[in-house]
Amino acid sequence: MGENIPSVVLSSGLKMPMVALGTVASPLPPPQVLTQTFIDAIEAGYRHFDTAALYNTEEPLGHAIAEALQRGLIGTRDDLFITSKLWCSDAHPDLVLPALKNTLQKLGLEYVDLYLVHWPVRVKKGEIVFPCSNEDFLPFDMRGTWEAMEECCRLGLAKSIGVSNFSCKKLSDLLAHSTIPPAVELNPAWQQKKLIDFCKEKGIHLSAWSPLGANGASWGSNAVALRWIYEQGVSVVVKSFNKGRMKENLQIFGDWELSKEDLNKISQIPQQRGFSGELFVSANGPYKSLDELWDGEI
Repeated sequence: MGENIPSVVLSSGLKMPMVALGTVASPLPPPQVLTQTFIDAIEAGYRHFDTAALYNTEEPLGHAIAEALQRGLIGTRDDLFITSKLWCSDAHPDLVLPALKNTLQKLGLEYVDLYLVHWPVRVKKGEIVFPCSNEDFLPFDMRGTWEAMEECCRLGLAKSIGVSNFSCKKLSDLLAHSTIPPAVELNPAWQQKKLIDFCKEKGIHLSAWSPLGANGASWGSNAVALRWIYEQGVSVVVKSFNKGRMKENLQIFGDWELSKEDLNKISQIPQQRGFSGELFVSANGPYKSLDELWDGEI
């Protein structure tokens, strides 16, 4: 089933399925319910799962992977592509490796396929909480944090590394001093020509999370929204724990494409971010406005 989902080859050389199941949920279902949901997704054909230290879903996902292997739903661990993310309280050069090791312990895995810096934000060391306290914001040490991410890659604990919620400017600054460039940029905006073009030029694969956030009359249907993203060469992270919708979301890879009329309508939809990042803006922190966080990009 999973073989029907197209893949993209990342700059790291790793093949990544073009659709992932997101594992964030609020309120969070009980662990055993989450584990069964992820098993349902594997049975439906999903092979890429997107989790994060913040989501509290790494452990239930790990149990689902172990059960899927035991039941023969997948042949080996290598049949899956697992993404996780470094939270802001661990975005300190000396905490990146311990944070990833903690993630791997919860997942019950020897490596993740992709490890992302969740936000270009650093807060004081401590428990993983969201929203972050205004008093806890610190300047983001991009260089030191990325050097630690590269070490995770060299150790084989992360097959690929990347970033999430970075602007073109922040990506450019990162590329200027990186030894291993980010393989992926994960972003909440579903229609960002500047970011898409920049990532294509730099060999960074762009992935969109929460791509149905703008769903409604202007979209027409979930299928149109997902197909539009796919036709841009962008992979998607979908989040539905409903078995029927899980299957429906995989139908976008069929033998069809959007019409010119569909494309024209989509191009006219006013642009806004599904999640603005306003909670990371603080008079006490490095980003005192949304413009500073996103560098003026929509």
